[in-house]
Amino acid sequence: MQKGFKRNFEPIRILTESQVEQLHSSTLQVLDEIGFKYDSDKALRVLEKRGCNVDYDTKVAKIPPDIVEWAIRKTPSSFMVRARDPEKSIRLGGNTVYFMNSAGARYADVDTGKVSMPTLEQNNEAVIVSDALDSVHCFPSYTPYFEIGGVPPVMSCPTSCAQRMRYSTKPSRGAQPTDSFIWETQIAQAVGAQLMGCVEGAAPLSLAEDACNAAFYYLEAGFPIYIASGSLMGASHPITIAGATVSHNAELLAIIVLLQCIRPGSGVIANNFVSGMNMQTGDLNFGTSAIALHQMAYNQIWHDLYKIPINNTGSAFANSKMIDYQTAAEKLPLAMCSALSGANLIVLHGGITGELAYNPILAVIDDDVAKTIGRIIENFDITDDLIGLDIIRQVGIGGTFLGTKQTRTLWQTEDYMPKVYDKTTYQEWENTGKKTVIELAKERMEEILATHKPDPLTDEQEKDVQRILNEATEYYKKEGLII
Repeated sequence: MQKGFKRNFEPIRILTESQVEQLHSSTLQVLDEIGFKYDSDKALRVLEKRGCNVDYDTKVAKIPPDIVEWAIRKTPSSFMVRARDPEKSIRLGGNTVYFMNSAGARYADVDTGKVSMPTLEQNNEAVIVSDALDSVHCFPSYTPYFEIGGVPPVMSCPTSCAQRMRYSTKPSRGAQPTDSFIWETQIAQAVGAQLMGCVEGAAPLSLAEDACNAAFYYLEAGFPIYIASGSLMGASHPITIAGATVSHNAELLAIIVLLQCIRPGSGVIANNFVSGMNMQTGDLNFGTSAIALHQMAYNQIWHDLYKIPINNTGSAFANSKMIDYQTAAEKLPLAMCSALSGANLIVLHGGITGELAYNPILAVIDDDVAKTIGRIIENFDITDDLIGLDIIRQVGIGGTFLGTKQTRTLWQTEDYMPKVYDKTTYQEWENTGKKTVIELAKERMEEILATHKPDPLTDEQEKDVQRILNEATEYYKKEGLII
């Protein structure tokens, strides 16, 4: 199992206990008085049987507080996601922090910022790079790219899933659109892996039929579930951090109620993906202080009160169009806030230009970012040996610690030395060609592609995966979605 990074101190808390209680109480009021729309009679029947007040005409279920509290108690505080390679499995929950690869619709050129449709080869190379990066512990669905040249749109998720299984042994999240969950579940089962089944709400306060169907299908397969409800403060959520917290929590808890009604005790990780909105232009506004504060409040409530594993997506994207200082300034603070405040999974590597683009070279750079964050949250030990009073006495006044055994043996564990950041002197930098971090990351990516060979599928697994893709293609042709 991948060990991730252990947070060796209590998460930062930005809310008082009374504020947590007020936000939770308001969330319960929303579900009890306003309710939540489930666009599925099958889901509504399950909820009605549990005791929810269901209106089949509006498809709204009003959920009493005791049922919400029951669902929270039924949701485990940690769960395992089985990877194709058992050693790459992960256990989500507690104080362990993992990082998830990001995604983008298209390929971003690191030199020009221009975005273009990625080829299947570019997609596969990006998967291989992330498979090689120690700090990428798992993949979301439709990653690294939402779109792949030559692949029909309805086949992008099943194809993406197949390529991740072919070129990585790490865990993946599934997808739900247009019945893609059917084929992705079968692909995972064919290679002996689990998916984090994806069930995404539609803000405000609703769950589409596809998502409801996915919930039943993934749970029948025995998969844990990744829940989400992406939204914009000021649009699909209130503009205030407090209001958005209540609205978002209500949406996610409504999904948890459904999941636990279907299969009590199912593992769930709850994603926070609430973004800002530039009210001057109407565009998405990533990397903002409001998003960071929202995530920190959310993490405190879900970690301390609900005790349900948490994912944060706020640091996945930047508004910057280039891999530059703005990219780091927008992504790093949110990733750090997530790690410090209780997140178990953080989406980070490779995403740029909103959700429009991705580049594996940025993923290589983000590997150093993630490992630096990981070293910080692992904290440091205090023992007599590590303090080293005898060494301090031995060196005395005016001496040096350079030659001590402590320095020689511990310098690499006390700090993290990045692999692609330029740490040379100015003179060395000049003498070695004045390489930028992007140039150094390109070199590391080329080295990975030349040397890293993910464990391939067996011949039987490959045959099964291709058969499933063929069946999916025929299914969508019959539905008129592939011409």
